[in-house]
Amino acid sequence: MALIDDAIADLESQEPGKQLILAEFARKWGVSRATLSRRWRRVTGPRRDGYAQQQAISPQQELELVRYIKGLTKRGLPPTREMIRNFSSEVAHQQLSESWVTRFINRHKIHLISKWTTAMDRTRHLADSESKYRLYFELLHQKISEYHLEARDIYNMDEKGFLIGLIGRSKRIFSRRQWEKKELAASSAYLRS
Repeated sequence: MALIDDAIADLESQEPGKQLILAEFARKWGVSRATLSRRWRRVTGPRRDGYAQQQAISPQQELELVRYIKGLTKRGLPPTREMIRNFSSEVAHQQLSESWVTRFINRHKIHLISKWTTAMDRTRHLADSESKYRLYFELLHQKISEYHLEARDIYNMDEKGFLIGLIGRSKRIFSRRQWEKKELAASSAYLRS
């Protein structure tokens, strides 16, 4: 809580009818008397309230987007910056910029992390063993069952999963907790470089 909020709380805790001298409260809490006066008369509000109204999507919508990204990461499908931009642009009903995505990731850096994925050739070399192939197909079967996928809906897939058209490095956004605890799906092992 900011000092100005503490000063307002102190003012509100005073007995009704008691004469309040704002300069004394401002001195006591080390805040500007003019700012305290404006806040006390409700001419202005906290900056965070103003910032919330300037955001393209509400804080609640941002938290829902973070939750969605965590879910995608858990499923082994971490989104790209472009995907996040498209999701949020739909919610905001306006085209958001690439820098909006950067600011969004920075606002939620305790939950999200941006990492480069590795190219396919390196992954093929690392995956060249029978046990890894077995693990991959067991996981594939598990995911097909878990997400109720039908055989007719599965095409153009490889050891990297269902990331159609992805052949080189790309930047993906991950759940920070899952990345740091190495809780990514086994089929997403290609994401580590």
